[in-house]
Amino acid sequence: MKFRSDKVAFGRHETFALRYSWLPKGFQAQSGNDADIFAADEATITLGVGKNMVSAIRYWLRASQLISNDSPPQCTELGSLLLNKDGLDPYLEDEATIWLLHWLLASNPALATSWYWFFNRYHKPEFTSQELVTALSDFVRDQVDERHRPSLSTLKNDAQLLHRMYTQSKGNGRTPLEEALDSPLALLRLVTQTAGGRSFQSRPEYRPNLPVQILGFAVTQLLQSRGTQVIPIEDLMYPRDGYPAPGAVFRLTENDLIAKLERLVYAYQADFDIRESSGIHQFFQKSDIDPVKLLEDHYHEARQGVAA
Repeated sequence: MKFRSDKVAFGRHETFALRYSWLPKGFQAQSGNDADIFAADEATITLGVGKNMVSAIRYWLRASQLISNDSPPQCTELGSLLLNKDGLDPYLEDEATIWLLHWLLASNPALATSWYWFFNRYHKPEFTSQELVTALSDFVRDQVDERHRPSLSTLKNDAQLLHRMYTQSKGNGRTPLEEALDSPLALLRLVTQTAGGRSFQSRPEYRPNLPVQILGFAVTQLLQSRGTQVIPIEDLMYPRDGYPAPGAVFRLTENDLIAKLERLVYAYQADFDIRESSGIHQFFQKSDIDPVKLLEDHYHEARQGVAA
């Protein structure tokens, strides 16, 4: 979760954006297999895609922390919880799962460095594709170990894929069907295209569709990674010391972040609290609550809502 200059990855997606069916299909193909299904000769037949897409599916599963980076890969506990056939959301039908996947991607600088950078380090609200490439190149030059710096063409591919994955397409007759299919992350509207279509926006906004349990999962994961049970709310809004910040990753306004944290505290009074100390508002985790419990609570409540 913490950025390290010598633990980075660029361009491993083969220029393919994440697609809706890839995570469930790839995860279920790997689940229960001792070998690396993605390296098998029959992988293209099993997954129904070309060879380069097979590599892209494996990459997105790893970058989203649903399978391990081992060889052969193992299904992670979180991946199994979500995407097993009897899991919480095996077909990505709940928007909360997309928010969760976004957090898992943007908080993984070791495997999704450009995504970590964009949502935690890049704060320009409006930009062109070329400005994104330039800013990413500057970050790599200044922050990435020289031995691990990728080529400019690789950075261009990452930058272009970033806004393509998060922007809802405006399909036209010249766009191949496969390319016009939105990534599930476009549903979140964290990046939008300007009216003229020549630039993009990614601004802090009120995000009513972000469930408080997903924010709570991100916050408790961050606390675990930092080895603490208390954190200034400012550090949940603005990244510090190489760690991601949920407020930045979810592109929340300060008021919306605080409102959601207050709702989280109200719902889990035995586990969380907000206190002021020396003029600094801090978020406290009072118990050893497992972040997974927050996910289970959300999906349980969502199912109850459907049942009602």
